[in-house]
Amino acid sequence: MHKKLSESEPYPPSEDTFFLADYIKNEKGECALDIGTGSGYLAALLEKSFSLVVATDLVFNVLKKHEYFTTNNVCCNGADAINQQFDLVICNMPYLNTDDVSDVRTDGGKDGLEIPIKIIDSAKSQIKPGGKFVYVTSSLSDFKKLISYTKLEGFDVSILAKKKLFFEELILVKAVKLLP
Repeated sequence: MHKKLSESEPYPPSEDTFFLADYIKNEKGECALDIGTGSGYLAALLEKSFSLVVATDLVFNVLKKHEYFTTNNVCCNGADAINQQFDLVICNMPYLNTDDVSDVRTDGGKDGLEIPIKIIDSAKSQIKPGGKFVYVTSSLSDFKKLISYTKLEGFDVSILAKKKLFFEELILVKAVKLLP
């Protein structure tokens, strides 16, 4: 039987993490941001091809305990404490459709949108014009509404890939920030 992780434990890399990793491993640039870094796996991967990588997480103990070391860790909500623009922002969204948010690592709130919308709102001003925001969402959430919201916030949005799992379909979304 698996032990239930407390919210102060990093979310271990799993299918959704590796799905996002397959795409970002080929990205290159000056600076990248990993929102909700969890284990630090994706931020560590980005450090191989970006000069500056910043990883954020809402839970301080997660940043202290994550498995994969990254240099620049910030404890904050989304990108709220960041005053830097990035070429690439990534997020493995907490997308589960839940009545309340009892686990910040996985619960997305009503329709799986409440937390992802807050993350998009937090990140949008930290993305350079022409920069990318790549995130994972799921068929378990109202992903079409999330994509529409992302477009309304000034992005050209496309679905990069889909991956069928036993009980859901993961959806990898790329949003390119439109020029002002």
